[in-house]
Amino acid sequence: MSAIQNLHTFDPFADATKGDDRLPAGTDDYIHIRVQQRNGRKTLTTVQGISTNYDKKKLVKAFKKKFACNGTVVEHSEHGEVIQLQGDQRKNIRQFLIDVELAKEEQLKVHGF
Repeated sequence: MSAIQNLHTFDPFADATKGDDRLPAGTDDYIHIRVQQRNGRKTLTTVQGISTNYDKKKLVKAFKKKFACNGTVVEHSEHGEVIQLQGDQRKNIRQFLIDVELAKEEQLKVHGF
């Protein structure tokens, strides 16, 4: 007579978060991409909410090279370090952050116009 043995219990959701160092969707840690009107046709794109684990100066360097624009990191009293780029770079930054897997699409909030 054979005995039924339950050797291991199986949890189908145990490995759902393994290898995923990005924050899950639905958290309050969004990356906000905004555009601000300067004088005339000039615009300024700001990016805030990027984790402190990443070097923002290196990100700005990559943005400047890829998008052919100028940029800087500004210390904001309320929002911390904010990346500023010349021109309307909202779509470019959004696609770049998704391509390099810095953020999921659900984490990105694009504001303006």
